[in-house]
Amino acid sequence: MEEKFISEHIEYRDEERIRLGMMSSHRWRMDPKVLLFSMARYKFVAKMLAGKRDVLEIGCGDGWGTNIVIREVGSIHCVDMDPVLVKECEEMKTSGAISFGLHDLRRGPAAPKRDAAFLLDVLEHLEREDEDLFLKNVAASIKEEGVCIVGIPSLESQAYASKPSRATHVNCKSGDDLKETLFKHFKNVFLFSMNDEVVHTGYSKMAHYLLCLCTGPRQ
Repeated sequence: MEEKFISEHIEYRDEERIRLGMMSSHRWRMDPKVLLFSMARYKFVAKMLAGKRDVLEIGCGDGWGTNIVIREVGSIHCVDMDPVLVKECEEMKTSGAISFGLHDLRRGPAAPKRDAAFLLDVLEHLEREDEDLFLKNVAASIKEEGVCIVGIPSLESQAYASKPSRATHVNCKSGDDLKETLFKHFKNVFLFSMNDEVVHTGYSKMAHYLLCLCTGPRQ
């Protein structure tokens, strides 16, 4: 008698389908690789912050990448300054360990202080005159022994960026500039380069994206 195999995917075919958030859906339609690269940044954060009990995400967007990080940490409180995005995040929440709130770090720290924080694709959208106060409040949102990860497109990558992207990326930096900026607010800054979905320690001027792991907030 011929043995029959049933795919586990067929077994779950009647379950509710998971849909992407509005920003992630746009990236998927525009170019699926762009969504892959974005999710790879969240995977880096997840592995670096693994085991942290209480994490803050600053500028969470549609919250889709947060689902990767929550698998490695105890809880994540996500803040964004866009009420439309925060509302959608609440509606699409997939875990009770994730919470969302409306907050602008230019106006003050996020309380209470947490074990770690991360912000991906946020700093490049801030006007240069706002970044010092913003980063001061980021550092003030983290415990003394806390960790922070900051990710932005490199200044060098902007020569290849689309016109709409360049219009909103008003504060991209080179690797050295990013480190110098973050050293004002953290005692230790470790710079990583990223090309597509690959994170490495190569020459930062050839990187499309920059990631800094910061420790010891100056408060």
